Amino acid sequence: MKKLLIYTGCMMGLLINLSAQETIYPAPAQKETIVLTNATIHVGNGQVINNGNVIITNGKITEVGTATAVGKIIDCSGKHIYPGLILTSTQLGLVEIPSVRATDDGTEIGEMNPSIRSIVAYNTDSKVINTLRPNGILLASINPDGGLISGSSSVVQLDAWNWEDAAYKTDAAIHFNMPSLLPRPPRTRGAAVPQQAIVDPVKKGLEQIENVKVFFREAKAYQAASTHENINLKMEAVRALFTKKQKLFIHCNIVKEMLLAIDFVKEFGFDVVLVGAVDSWQIADLLKQNNIAVALNQLHSLPTMVDDDVDQPYKTPALLQKAGVLFSINDEDGQTRHRNLPFNAGTACAYGLSKEEALSAITLNAAKILGIDAMTGSVEKGKDANIVVSDGDILDMKSNAISYAFIQGRQVSLDNKQKQLFEKYKYKYGIK
Repeated sequence: MKKLLIYTGCMMGLLINLSAQETIYPAPAQKETIVLTNATIHVGNGQVINNGNVIITNGKITEVGTATAVGKIIDCSGKHIYPGLILTSTQLGLVEIPSVRATDDGTEIGEMNPSIRSIVAYNTDSKVINTLRPNGILLASINPDGGLISGSSSVVQLDAWNWEDAAYKTDAAIHFNMPSLLPRPPRTRGAAVPQQAIVDPVKKGLEQIENVKVFFREAKAYQAASTHENINLKMEAVRALFTKKQKLFIHCNIVKEMLLAIDFVKEFGFDVVLVGAVDSWQIADLLKQNNIAVALNQLHSLPTMVDDDVDQPYKTPALLQKAGVLFSINDEDGQTRHRNLPFNAGTACAYGLSKEEALSAITLNAAKILGIDAMTGSVEKGKDANIVVSDGDILDMKSNAISYAFIQGRQVSLDNKQKQLFEKYKYKYGIK
């Protein structure tokens, strides 16, 4: 009887779950030529083409400008064409509901996990994905978390049946979570803390960073050997770092942490990207000298240091732009779940960036940082047709209204669970 009840309960849960699924599925491959006409084209590299056309054939952009072609004509008069927006660092598809452990596949146990591949855990059925495309977000770099070296990230396109279909560039970067070097007093809650229990967080953090350096030194020696009696999977996983076919994404924020990150460039010659880097504006010239890129995680936040300007996070992009540092703008807000990416860039416009510079920060700059700029990131001939069409300014929360979205030439659905619920209750209450 107990088994029957369990079985019945499971079947009822399954039926409820199935009835709640959206009827949204990936678009088929492009068959006919698509011509987007009479639009304002924001190329992504700072250039704007007024009253222009974009021709898409076999998933590629074949013409941008005044050329026309025979095919499916979409009149975009009064609308704006943009490159598909790109999330530089996210756990999209790895973590569905952060508070529900069964839906969290973003963290592995252990401190050194360079051989962990985030791409194989990517869930294309995530309900979050469908909420991003209507805001123009078409590509994302998904990264693992946890430990010191958490594994490799891959770039995915957001309209796929499975992770193999979604993979846009696999194992593009290795992620290193630098320990915090901010000294913090122990939390006592009024109770006395034994002296032997007090651990200096800065000293511990420096020891952990040195352990990571030792690992890379051993990996370098391992790879210098012509033969190996035993294969070391962890050291094999970082082989591409030493040839710069892979980047090292270092997650850190304050200046002393970023200065230590520069040591990895000097000692190992790695291609380094700083993720977070809220105080990067203070050493922008040094970052430029060492060819280090920055992925700013969250503009809508308070500054790290108490003596910083309260609006410092908003001003940082303009300061990096002025210094010539390659940077992208990201959105890691746990409440909005990445969909405010264009509006983060829009905020930067009010604090010193031009609109085209802000657009580049979430398109072409992000593509350069992820090593996919030869394929995407701008509306240019020969690149993949990852394109969004908006009725208004994509960076403005009021006028951002995506009419069409194309991933590799496929016109993708802009529907999602929230839109379906909206239509459902409009029908229930007779609202037109």
